[in-house]
Amino acid sequence: MKVMIVEDEMLLAMELESEVEAAGHSVVGVAASSGQAADIVRDAPPEFAFVDINLQDGPTGINVGRMLAEKRIPYVFVSGNIKKLPDDFAGAIGAIEKPYTINGMANALAYISALVQGDDSMPPPASLVLAQDAPRPVRN
Repeated sequence: MKVMIVEDEMLLAMELESEVEAAGHSVVGVAASSGQAADIVRDAPPEFAFVDINLQDGPTGINVGRMLAEKRIPYVFVSGNIKKLPDDFAGAIGAIEKPYTINGMANALAYISALVQGDDSMPPPASLVLAQDAPRPVRN
């Protein structure tokens, strides 16, 4: 599976890239901003993406997610505060809350990989909050 990582914290991006590759997938690009993410989607379309909410250009990860959803590219948010996600999860499969464990990310990646390949027989791992099961954001 060709994966894009949208994360502005380079150490986290490198760790996630390592996990993706260890699971047998390839990383087509790492973006730290919404503009970089759009460039990767245009130049090397991924089959799946991990997207943080807060990027170098602000809280633009949700906009990146909506762009991916429009292009029918499945993705998951990876964020320290999933309560900031909109009710519709901006079209994401779900979210993984930071900090995550290596085992939790590996289990989520295996589940996501199966889903992308059309196999929905695996139960979702505890590390992945599915969009329909997610706690709703707190409204002020």
